[in-house]
Amino acid sequence: MTDVQGASVDVPTEDGTADAYLAHPADGEPHPGVLLYQDAYGLRPQLRSMADRLASAGYTVLVPNVFYRHGTSPLGELPEFIDPAADPGIWERIRPVMGSLTPEQSRRDADAYLAFLADNPFVTDGPVALTGYCMGARLALRTAATHPGRVAAAAGFHGGRLVTDAPDSPHRGAGDVTAELYFGFADQDASMPAEQIRELERTLDAAGVRHTCEVYPGAQHGYTQADTPAYDREADERHWSALLALLDRAL
Repeated sequence: MTDVQGASVDVPTEDGTADAYLAHPADGEPHPGVLLYQDAYGLRPQLRSMADRLASAGYTVLVPNVFYRHGTSPLGELPEFIDPAADPGIWERIRPVMGSLTPEQSRRDADAYLAFLADNPFVTDGPVALTGYCMGARLALRTAATHPGRVAAAAGFHGGRLVTDAPDSPHRGAGDVTAELYFGFADQDASMPAEQIRELERTLDAAGVRHTCEVYPGAQHGYTQADTPAYDREADERHWSALLALLDRAL
């Protein structure tokens, strides 16, 4: 593990400016780039800490506020420990913001995030990797499909609704994916039941995509997020092992 530098940065996009966090090893040298997609609670200390841990392993990590169209992060007040059961209003505030981010907007945004990494002096030339959490897993899968020449690997953890009946369901882009994929699902997750996991695997198999789909026993949706009641230390450490192994293979 190495010392890390982190800073707030602005990423210009077609629709405005996304505030973001950039973390990289403190040696001043370029390192492989990783785009980290947030969960629904957004850019906050927990995600900065995760970016720092990735950076300490030798990567330059960008964590954009994907909800920037609604303002800079944090959007509204978030407690240090986020418990929707104690404050149901949290989801009342977040749900419409989540629903407003369209696949086309996320594609345009990915163009900007990847361009930012490509132009950054702390990022090596060549492909990048993605990792996403909850809704971020959907964004990672979409970005892997729409930017096959740039993405060498993509991971998603406790992702939900990767398979739906909608024409623009994330899994329908599998035929365009060239990256290696890894998904770590929570087995206590109503947003990604077993039949949807099986359908995702069938789709990826049919498309010839290198992939691993694992179910983490006993884990809840959100198991990597230490600032929520869903946090599961054992599942989280398993996630880190899987993610770092993927990045080591691909970058």
